[in-house]
Amino acid sequence: MNLDHIIALVIKEFLAVLRDKRSRFVLIAPPVVQLLVFSFAATYDLNYVPIALYNEDRGGAAQELVARIEGSPVFEVIAHIDHDAEVAALINNRDALMVLHIGQNFSAGLQRGDSVSLQVILDGRNSNTAMVAMNYLRTILLDYNHAWLADRGQSGPQVSLHTRAWFNENLQSRWFIVPGIMGLLILVVALLVTALSVAREREAGTFDQLLVTPLRPMEILIGKAIPGIIIGILEATIILVLMLLLFDIPLRGDLGALYLGIVLFLLSAVGVGLMISSIAVTQQQAILGAFLFLVPAVILSGFSTPIANMPEVVQWLTYLDPLRYFLVVVRGVMLEGDGYGLLIHQFWPMAVIGIVSLAMAGWLFRRRMY
Repeated sequence: MNLDHIIALVIKEFLAVLRDKRSRFVLIAPPVVQLLVFSFAATYDLNYVPIALYNEDRGGAAQELVARIEGSPVFEVIAHIDHDAEVAALINNRDALMVLHIGQNFSAGLQRGDSVSLQVILDGRNSNTAMVAMNYLRTILLDYNHAWLADRGQSGPQVSLHTRAWFNENLQSRWFIVPGIMGLLILVVALLVTALSVAREREAGTFDQLLVTPLRPMEILIGKAIPGIIIGILEATIILVLMLLLFDIPLRGDLGALYLGIVLFLLSAVGVGLMISSIAVTQQQAILGAFLFLVPAVILSGFSTPIANMPEVVQWLTYLDPLRYFLVVVRGVMLEGDGYGLLIHQFWPMAVIGIVSLAMAGWLFRRRMY
């Protein structure tokens, strides 16, 4: 493998991208209209809210409240805990979306006619989901409060709720959305740049000229992949700077782990793009093929709707989506303070997808070439 040949081809690819008006348009203003929507996967309704109950009161009033939560069609009680130390693991590992803490004097306070408090600890990484779940819980508490007062011929609110969100203390939606936009934009740019590369050569009639050069098929494939990776890294860096300076989103984790995730994600995106480019004859076909992959990839990634709310069959399909893993990486580093050790289970699936897609692209490339 000749390194000089690969470098020359990389320079040629950059010049082709920058000189072509259509390629520049794709990079600057990627299309925003999505043609395919999986309506059964894209839902903002929560039908499964995992909740843990930390009940220190064994009185009748507390048991009645617990029974209402357990009987709700929305909430799924995944644990009954007995100590404060158990709360962190449930939230950190995403086992529970919220933990409801009922104090020792809950029932006694209600019996005396006092105003009592409950504590809810929320997973604030997805602020929209957290707020919807909180509204569900508030509805249950309001119904419970009205029933309690009606049974005793009393009036006036007695149960109040004090909340505390972790990882996104103020429940700002941009803290959840903007890191997701980073993954979306990287995928769009890397996918389109590589998907158009070979198709552009065929459409312009220069692909045959490329075949008579000393470049071997593997060198051509590598030379086509490197520009997409470099452009993706540069765009990710620009977005990261804007996230920190313009949107004031915290960077709590390891920057090196974030960039490792970016490189692995780009590897998988470029592999898919080269597969599309190896099949497409024209740039129009390449763009159509790219968006046939892009739309379901975004929908199934958990970018806007929780994967847990999707049908089980669709949830299995999400494991083939590299964007699913990258969103966990970028949000984990930015909001949770994750490092290499906590993200290893997101790194290796992206590496596998990248290797398999690049190998498949190489096979398709050689088959189409000969």
